[in-house]
Amino acid sequence: MKKRLISIDISIKPYQRFMKDLAVAAQNRVSSYTCVANVHMLIEAYKNKDFAAVVNNADMVTPDGMPLAKGLNILYGIEQDRVAGMDLLPDLLKEAESNGVKIVFYGGTQLTLDKAKEFCEQNYPNLDIVGLISPPFRELSEEEEEDYTQLINESGAGFVFVALGCPKQEKWMASMRGRINACMIGIGGALPVMVGMQKRAPKLMQRFSLEWLFRLSQEPRRLFKRYAYTNSLFIYLIVKEKFKR
Repeated sequence: MKKRLISIDISIKPYQRFMKDLAVAAQNRVSSYTCVANVHMLIEAYKNKDFAAVVNNADMVTPDGMPLAKGLNILYGIEQDRVAGMDLLPDLLKEAESNGVKIVFYGGTQLTLDKAKEFCEQNYPNLDIVGLISPPFRELSEEEEEDYTQLINESGAGFVFVALGCPKQEKWMASMRGRINACMIGIGGALPVMVGMQKRAPKLMQRFSLEWLFRLSQEPRRLFKRYAYTNSLFIYLIVKEKFKR
């Protein structure tokens, strides 16, 4: 079941159900993709109907940001678990290790991928990483795209963790459904946090939907304009929708 939150359709289910459904898809190498949605993604979809279609055609859309989970409660009275990429990624790696599911990391810098490999070797020693792909930061040629597709399929990967950033990773996954035989998940900034290249907000800030403020304090120049715009617009749209109802 999904519920429309402003511009995107959020999958409604407990955290553990997301885990189970993703694990089954990976074990069976079902060609599918999951969007891990936050306020930024919602606003991008609100502004761009084509991107909204990409998100809403996903097999699953998780409420990554606490504001989205709270938005569902405000509009529908639904007590939805937050399903954050920063929690989902390590949990799925553990699941993959336990069940012998092969994985590929696609996206991010070579440094990030090297650190991911080192982190996984230390924390998931039996995890089978069959691909660490850092594609060029430009549009790929058809030949390059086909080469990567073939490489991933021949690796036997069940999970492909995609770290290209929003909206690029969602568009890429949508274009690869039916071509890549794996469960693709857009993990965005969860990878550098997991491997220790960036810090995550304290639990108290997470609980009170202030994780964005912690990120802003780390990268004020890059994030101030984005957060000032997206967060304000999100609040306005939620209030508007609530009054309309």
